[in-house]
Amino acid sequence: MTPLTSTRLLDLLTERNNQVRRMSEQSWNEQSDILISNSEWYILATLYQSNTTIAEVTRNVHISRQAIHKLIKNLEGKALVLVTDHPQSRKDKCIELTALGHTCYEQNEALKAQLEQRIREGIGQDAFEQLKIILRMDWKL
Repeated sequence: MTPLTSTRLLDLLTERNNQVRRMSEQSWNEQSDILISNSEWYILATLYQSNTTIAEVTRNVHISRQAIHKLIKNLEGKALVLVTDHPQSRKDKCIELTALGHTCYEQNEALKAQLEQRIREGIGQDAFEQLKIILRMDWKL
C-alpha cells in the first residue's frame, strides 16, 4: 500500500477512493472471467432489485447519456442485463438484470464485505464506525 501524499481533505478522499476501487476491481477480476468496470458496477447497483428504464438510469446515474448507452450495451453483451421494449412507450427501453447479472452483483457484494472487514481490522472497530458516521453526516455542501 502506498502512503497518501497529500494533506488536503479532498485529495485524501480521492486517493483513498481510488485505492479502494482498485482493490475492489482487482478482487473481482481475480475470481471472475467477466471483467466489469466501476461504471458498469454503478449501473448494476442501480438495477439491482428494480426493473427500470434506460431513461431512469440516465437520470439517476451521474454519467452522460451517451456513456450510459455504451455501458448498457457492454453489459448486455456480457449477458448481465436484458434490454426490452417499453410496453407503453416506443421511444423508451426497459432494462433489468439477468440471472447472471444478479449472481455477479451478489458475489461482488460479498467481496466488498471482505474488503470492508480488512479496513475494519486495519483501522480498528471504533475508527471504522466513526468513519461511517462522518461519511453519512450532512456536510452542508
